[in-house]
Amino acid sequence: MSRPPGRKQENHKISRELFVLTYGALVAQLCKDYEKDEDVNTCLDRMGYGIGIRLVDDFLAHSAVEKCRSYSETADMIAQVAFKMYLGVTPTVSCSSAAGNEFSLILDKNPLVDFVEELPAERASLCYCNLLCGVIRGALEMVHLAAEVTFLQDRLKGDAVTEIGIRFLRKAEERKHKR
Repeated sequence: MSRPPGRKQENHKISRELFVLTYGALVAQLCKDYEKDEDVNTCLDRMGYGIGIRLVDDFLAHSAVEKCRSYSETADMIAQVAFKMYLGVTPTVSCSSAAGNEFSLILDKNPLVDFVEELPAERASLCYCNLLCGVIRGALEMVHLAAEVTFLQDRLKGDAVTEIGIRFLRKAEERKHKR
């Protein structure tokens, strides 16, 4: 039997909605388990890191991308391929340093917060989507790129956009291998 046209996309949308709802339940449970937002943020980052170190294999297998030659190419790959592949959105990339090792991923729409209106006042320092920072950091580490990944702006906290900052920790020339 053949599948009706559009069936695959419909299943993808249902899976994404289920993921977003499940993620919201996870964050809600962590908020019950931990009194401090910093502890929840750390836990989400740690979980994301574990996902990232495993997800990079899937990404490399399914994206057929070539090796990035610069931090700029790496940031573009994260935004244009990885975010599109796993979250269905394409953030804008902007370089925020003269050295070329700091970038921002600016999300006009963050699918992880589709069903979240605002954070409760008592959870003002909660970084609801901190899992994404851990995923990016873990995946980058698996391809030998140490990076610091943090949320710079968050719509859930009243900012105009959601912005994730990536700062590569080594200079480009340190990445080259001697032959």
